[in-house]
Amino acid sequence: MIGPSAWRAVDDGLAIAVRVTPRGGRDALAAGTPEHFAARLAAAPVDGAANAGLVALVAKTFGVPKRAVTIIAGETARLKRLHIAGHVATLAEIASALYGPRA
Repeated sequence: MIGPSAWRAVDDGLAIAVRVTPRGGRDALAAGTPEHFAARLAAAPVDGAANAGLVALVAKTFGVPKRAVTIIAGETARLKRLHIAGHVATLAEIASALYGPRA
């Protein structure tokens, strides 16, 4: 079963794990491993550009404003944990859809 450790519901939203590949061509967020999502970002990891790009990408993908997305761990690492504030069931449905049908 994919997903449970890649994201989990929290009181006011969703916590997700994301492995980031900066300078990855175009911005895209997709299923990764069962432990994390995979994000490709066009931005380089310089002066916070990749983190800003990741926040914008996650906000767009989950349909929330950028201020609702916070990097809570891994500010300078490839593997990051983010918090997305919003309606838990709606956010979890979007996260699940990124992984496609579960086996």
